[in-house]
Amino acid sequence: MILAAIGLATSTSAAPLEKRAPSGIPGFDVSHYQGAVDMKAQASKGAKFVIIKATEGTSYKDSSFSANYDGATSAGLIRGGYHFAHPDSSSGASQANFFLKNGGGWSNDGRTLPGMLDIEYNPNGSTCYGLSASAMVNWISDFVNTYHGATGRWPLIYTTNDWWNTCTGNSAAFSQKSPLVLARYGSSSVGTVPGNWGYETFWQWADSGNFPGDQDVFNGSEAGLKKIASG
Repeated sequence: MILAAIGLATSTSAAPLEKRAPSGIPGFDVSHYQGAVDMKAQASKGAKFVIIKATEGTSYKDSSFSANYDGATSAGLIRGGYHFAHPDSSSGASQANFFLKNGGGWSNDGRTLPGMLDIEYNPNGSTCYGLSASAMVNWISDFVNTYHGATGRWPLIYTTNDWWNTCTGNSAAFSQKSPLVLARYGSSSVGTVPGNWGYETFWQWADSGNFPGDQDVFNGSEAGLKKIASG
């Protein structure tokens, strides 16, 4: 089982957060909104990984990606890139290829996470980008399969329980492929896990905290995190 092989836990701590991270291996994610982050300082505070915005759609490249990725590498952090999806603007394959060419690739160096597809609420229009649930599942499949074909790795999928239920009909099509990065703020537990995943691989539990940007934890051991990176 994947669960045993990478050291994942199937439940999260029920203790109150009280301004501290839930149990798990700490990390964070950033974009140009945080600028060039001092990654060595974050490592000294206990961060073990960082996920860095690389692209959106098929034309946008995050201006801070290179500086933050290089900084994370120098700091010894496990790191990876993420792509903010715009399913209404072009195909999943087109966006996956753009991501792959601009920071979203994977290398078998033991320090690179598979790329992450950030698929969530539309910041500029209808919640589901004007797509039906079946069309959205097809779009995600197009992205995921293109990424896997190029790298041999299934990308992480970042979403919320509400968005996944609303816009994919709670599809279970990806639960055996892509690790789940589940966003849920302001709670002492991760809550309902959608899509038949059964557990979250990463939990984005707050949008601010000890590290710059969003606060994340890996649901397992440090050895398990390294396993995710190494494939």
